[in-house]
Amino acid sequence: MSNRTIRSARDSDCHLLLPANDTESPEVTVLIPAANEELTVSDFVAWCQEGLSRAGAVGEVLIVDSSSDRTAELALKGGARVLETPRRGLGRAYIDALPYVRGKYVIMGDADCTYDFRELAPFIDAMRGGTEYAMGSRWKGSIEPGAMPALHRYLGTPATTWILNRLYGSHFSDIHCGMRGITRDALCRMGLTAQSWEYASEMVLKSVRMGLRTTEVPVTFYKDRNGRQSHHKRSGWFSPFQAAWINLRAMFIHGAEFFLFKPGIVLFVLGLLLTLPLSFGGITIGPVTFNLYWMLIGLTLSVLGLQSIYFGCLAHVFLDYSDEARRRWRRVFRYTSTVVASGLLFTLGFALSAAVLVYYLTHDFSLPNASSVIDHLGIVGLLFMIIGFSTFCFTLVLHATEVRYGEGDHGGH
Repeated sequence: MSNRTIRSARDSDCHLLLPANDTESPEVTVLIPAANEELTVSDFVAWCQEGLSRAGAVGEVLIVDSSSDRTAELALKGGARVLETPRRGLGRAYIDALPYVRGKYVIMGDADCTYDFRELAPFIDAMRGGTEYAMGSRWKGSIEPGAMPALHRYLGTPATTWILNRLYGSHFSDIHCGMRGITRDALCRMGLTAQSWEYASEMVLKSVRMGLRTTEVPVTFYKDRNGRQSHHKRSGWFSPFQAAWINLRAMFIHGAEFFLFKPGIVLFVLGLLLTLPLSFGGITIGPVTFNLYWMLIGLTLSVLGLQSIYFGCLAHVFLDYSDEARRRWRRVFRYTSTVVASGLLFTLGFALSAAVLVYYLTHDFSLPNASSVIDHLGIVGLLFMIIGFSTFCFTLVLHATEVRYGEGDHGGH
């Protein structure tokens, strides 16, 4: 192995292998996870070098390898750097490689020659022009016949792309395209955590959360070469469905407030409309009489809605890169005024509900008639108690998000 040098990585599980003609001070890093790609990796590295040359860019190819075949050897021979890592998942490969990325711009993809890395110029030009995240799109480019299974092309990718766009208000056409570019600064700030296939959705949705300057770049997608099986086929028939599920899981977790905040407002308002107008007795509108039982339905909807609103607010706080959501909600729920208001509302609710208890104790342990004003006010009292206590608890948790332990300057360690 005279054509390479071995240098230990910071992570004892990883080792960086350097080619004989290693590039100095690259502008671009082509960052590629690979597992047993000896059939294509030599041509792929050559494609990358051709693409960098066409773009007029000084670049490096960094292969994150977890192979049991000759992938690393062939990549090094072609002039790529190789970071040897255990096989821990596609997303984890990118996380492991980040400390070794030297380029200002990073272009990601697969080493199977299904994406044409001879066409790097549109990605590099976009990032040189100020784009922070350049997403490849097979739908805006071209797809070779037989390159994509019909299930993926006509259902899986369009459906999950549509869902993500609805959740985040984005306008992507192909969220699963494996070829994408991002500035190293944005990639570091993004803080990827996904260990597997869901990294693709995590990158897209975090680019939206971060407000990155984004564009889509048309790409060409080729079918697998003869003799090569895709990773999905290697993993079995269930692998595409598993990948789809974990991508949906990432979308739903990172878009939690979509299911909480606005639906919660609707439920809460509807619940109040069914509860408060009936505070002093039933109301008949046409053939329908709204009575105590409607109040109980309203109480239930109000509680569900209020909890959804508060969980949605916390999701805003936890998923916000700018920290503006935390500052905004802390202005709305100022600690002292909110705690005092919550206490007063709880006390009022307790007083209203206590009237039912007093009646029960002074009338031979029997409750008032369901049409009694006491019962109706008692339900309102329970609602006020729940709102007061829930608001107090939410305010505590909201302000607790400001607490930090053990942080500080420790000399860079």
